[in-house]
Amino acid sequence: MAERLIIGMSGASGAPLAVELLRQLHVRCPQIETHLVISRGAEMTLQQETGLTAEALRPLVHTLHDNDEIGANVASGSFPTMGMIVVPCSMKTAAGICSGYSDNLLLRAADVCMKERRRLVLVARESPLSTIHLRNLYELSQMGAVIMPPMLTYYNHPSDLEDCTRYTANRILAQFGLNQDSYEWSGINEPARPGGGNS
Repeated sequence: MAERLIIGMSGASGAPLAVELLRQLHVRCPQIETHLVISRGAEMTLQQETGLTAEALRPLVHTLHDNDEIGANVASGSFPTMGMIVVPCSMKTAAGICSGYSDNLLLRAADVCMKERRRLVLVARESPLSTIHLRNLYELSQMGAVIMPPMLTYYNHPSDLEDCTRYTANRILAQFGLNQDSYEWSGINEPARPGGGNS
């Protein structure tokens, strides 16, 4: 399998998660060829939550794709990849993936991962979840996607929000066997400890 990974950013809150995930990939997994697709809504959220532009992320990835470039390589099943992470994944994007409505590159790349049976991890960001959201996420799970809301954890004793963000990004990368810092659950009577595993 080609060591390529697609990262999609859609317009839900949670841009710092995507930035941290890209930083971890860039620093710790330089062998992975990363392809980033950012929706228009994600560009707005990125600016609001981090002060960064899409162009500021270009040094962290192999290729920054235009979301309107529906003919890009990641839009084809003949371009082998490890799969795709959508972080954050808005409910609009989840609905588009669920219905096969591939009217932009992000949705098309996700659709390709589904049809090629490649791993698709959706870091779903919304609260509370409506019945429509739950239905779409359930259907996506039935289709093989991994639904991974960025839940707070406490057993690892995070010291600040940045610690939570780093840990969550690491948990996401674990879905592809790329996590390098994690906290292995040792049992109820022992503290979580840094290690190579995941709970």
